[in-house]
Amino acid sequence: MKSRGSDRFRASDLGPSFIRDTSSAFFESAMRCALFLLFSLAAISCAEARTIRVMSYNIHVGIGMDKKLDLARIAAVIKRERAEIVGLQEVDRGVERTGRVDQIVRLARLTGMDYVFAPNLRYQGGWYGVAILSRFPIVSFEHRRYRNLREAERRGFIRAEIAIGDVRLQFVTTHLDYQFADGRLFEARQLLNALDHIRDPLIVAGDFNDEPTGQTYKAMCLALADAWVARRGPTANGFTFPADEPIKRIDYVFYRGFDRLRVERAWVVDTPASDHRPVVVEFKLH
Repeated sequence: MKSRGSDRFRASDLGPSFIRDTSSAFFESAMRCALFLLFSLAAISCAEARTIRVMSYNIHVGIGMDKKLDLARIAAVIKRERAEIVGLQEVDRGVERTGRVDQIVRLARLTGMDYVFAPNLRYQGGWYGVAILSRFPIVSFEHRRYRNLREAERRGFIRAEIAIGDVRLQFVTTHLDYQFADGRLFEARQLLNALDHIRDPLIVAGDFNDEPTGQTYKAMCLALADAWVARRGPTANGFTFPADEPIKRIDYVFYRGFDRLRVERAWVVDTPASDHRPVVVEFKLH
């Protein structure tokens, strides 16, 4: 019986040709492993960088410039633009003026997307507020109403934590005071304070009722980047309101990426389905 020590051998015992063949085989094997590792790392890098398309859309409770209520038309805009996450403003649930239809449920069914809704204002037997549609799973959400100064309409925001592969994206939509500039600024500061602790990639989409010269817009830009300006520059108008002949830019997509979000494209959709035109932004998410 051999001892364990007798199982050991030296390559030189097998002759010089064996050494050359073994060295060559080892070299080829090492090269194959190195190439496989390089291709694998490249594939992982590509997989980690994902394109996502988001939209901000004030849907005017589904009423277009022709004064007709048509949620299917709103859904068609979302699908045609291939939006994957949508921040919606002016959404009714069970409100008399829109036939007591649960509009966010209807839109979710028409688009095949997940949803969350923020009931900001009790109105005509139902609720009026903002909502989010997502093609990715919504893991959790938070809804807060703003304190306001004097506007009768109660407003707020909703934040959804969305799972995109291994990444958690924080997506927020809101609709600010349209009557008073100081009211808008007061609400925007509450929003920014509520989001200050977030360290995940963050996108904030909404109808801010403020033009780029306004104090609310400037306050937002101190904490977040304007995706339109990041891609199109400050001179491209990006007008969204009114939808038939827009003269104002009041709908925005802001973001804070911590080097994990990069704007690839940005455009405004020419459609009369609402009194606002939607803004679409394509991001590269790492």
